[in-house]
Amino acid sequence: MHAAIEDFLRGLAGHASPATLDAYRRDLVALVHFLEAQEIDDWATLDVALVRRFLGAERTRGLAPRSLARRRAALSRFADHLVRSGVLEHNPVALTQAPRQPQHLPRPVDVDQLSRFLDTPHDETPLGVRDQAMLELFYSCGLRLAELTALDVTDLETRRVRVMGKGGKPRQMPLGRRAQAALAAWFKVRGQLADAQERALFVGQRGVRLGHRAVQKRLAHLARERGLPEHLHPHRLRHSFASHLLESSQDLRAVQELLGHANLSTTQVYTRLDWQHLADAYDQAHPRARRRAPADDT
Repeated sequence: MHAAIEDFLRGLAGHASPATLDAYRRDLVALVHFLEAQEIDDWATLDVALVRRFLGAERTRGLAPRSLARRRAALSRFADHLVRSGVLEHNPVALTQAPRQPQHLPRPVDVDQLSRFLDTPHDETPLGVRDQAMLELFYSCGLRLAELTALDVTDLETRRVRVMGKGGKPRQMPLGRRAQAALAAWFKVRGQLADAQERALFVGQRGVRLGHRAVQKRLAHLARERGLPEHLHPHRLRHSFASHLLESSQDLRAVQELLGHANLSTTQVYTRLDWQHLADAYDQAHPRARRRAPADDT
């Protein structure tokens, strides 16, 4: 059973982050332990009843809804792999319901406050220039942390960047003028840290690709150093990008595409979209909403 899991994870390794692979491995090993406790050692016996009992046991054990949802997602992708391998006829996880998620969303940074933060001069060192390029790219494109750290030099063009999103889904993002300028400045000094063979767009003092934790620490440090009176992390910049863009454009579909969301409902929740705003837009735009009813002559 463990061999099938490793085969599945090897297939994901080409486009999933190391953190995702580790999380999926833990989720699937937990399922194996559950099945082994019931003396089940064949993936062909996996059915919807077993999946529901496993998820129910995990819920009873105190697993948080978000972790339970991720566990179910891991099981579903693995079950799809078993279907493709001919072990299962269908995906039993698809017949189960995902747990309802609490909406713990980061509050976007005020647009004026964020502008002052980004416009604060840095020390002009290669690391300072790199940090400014990372900040501008995060906010210009609303990138996930894993998307930014995975970028190679060849992913950048003058006015756009190619990003590999969740599930290996590629998308192209336009670059704002500030991000273009910050990246151009970074390319001028990048060679002081990275050798010519290094593919990573952003590198550290040792000249190798920056990891997730290093980027998180840099953002938190810059927030303190530049006097931003609140904690800053990559997801908060992504949320600020989405909220500010939606507020100014009022185009939910465009924001969905830019964020790389498969479903519009994800964008809706992510940006805390006000349904009253949608209703107002409907009243103003829909011909049957703004047209007066015929006068009653009776």
